[in-house]
Amino acid sequence: MKSSNIGGQAVLEGIMMRNGPKYSVAVRRPDGEIAVDVKDYKSVIPWKTPLKIPFIRGIFNFVDSLVLGMRTLTYSASFFEEEEEEILTEEEAAKREKQEKLLMNATVVVAVVLAVAIFMVLPYYLSRIVENYTSSRAVMTIFEGVIRVVIFLLYILLISRTKDIKRTFMYHGAEHKCINCIEHGLELNVENVRKSSKQHKRCGTSFLFFVMIVSIIFCFFIVTDSPVLRVVFRIALFPLIAGVSYEIIRLAGNSENPVVNLLSKPGMWVQNMTTKEPDDSMIEVGIRAVEEVFDWKTWQRENL
Repeated sequence: MKSSNIGGQAVLEGIMMRNGPKYSVAVRRPDGEIAVDVKDYKSVIPWKTPLKIPFIRGIFNFVDSLVLGMRTLTYSASFFEEEEEEILTEEEAAKREKQEKLLMNATVVVAVVLAVAIFMVLPYYLSRIVENYTSSRAVMTIFEGVIRVVIFLLYILLISRTKDIKRTFMYHGAEHKCINCIEHGLELNVENVRKSSKQHKRCGTSFLFFVMIVSIIFCFFIVTDSPVLRVVFRIALFPLIAGVSYEIIRLAGNSENPVVNLLSKPGMWVQNMTTKEPDDSMIEVGIRAVEEVFDWKTWQRENL
């Protein structure tokens, strides 16, 4: 199987697909029709060089995915807001767009801060309860890592119980199935997508799981007696951890090496929690999102 290098994410009643700088969002509207928005995405940084440097590019790609994710979620949610339609002047529309952009950027910053606090800092403090039973730094680091993974899995388990998230996870499954269908050389139609796998090695869930594992390894190298510095170093290392995890997921998505496949297994298992079997109407949305930004027929002829 060869990687098509397209990727995406599930949004509210829809799917976003990205191919290089172009992305599409297909949403099943309340009236049953599929609305599609196709745009070019500009990175958060104006320079292209950092986006090509290994271990550095992962940091910016992570931020880009957060920004694009918020943007596409906002677009999909707009179809389900129960508000009276307002007639705005050009100046008012520009002002509102600027406010929404600022709010979106602030939301991304808050999301990153909360993620670091919950998944990097909190596990460290919780792991200190074993200090009364062992003085081994290795044991404490491993225990901290276990707590981090448990918090991550519990978080997914809890949010998966809500109705909207369940449907989003079904669209997530449709997204994976569409990509797997193409990369396995099948014609992109509902029947073939339906029988394709809902797991994919390049999934963001696998990326986050690798972040959990890589953080355990990096924490072994934090050697200081100061509790404050231990926290500071954990926060400072987060971008590098994200960069390394990105390279691992990138390698996994472009390799069928048995060792790489074995390392991908835990992340694929976690995907059973974040992807559900979609219905045909969701698959139709996924197909529409793909075809707006990716010529899968030409790609299959040239690569398979």
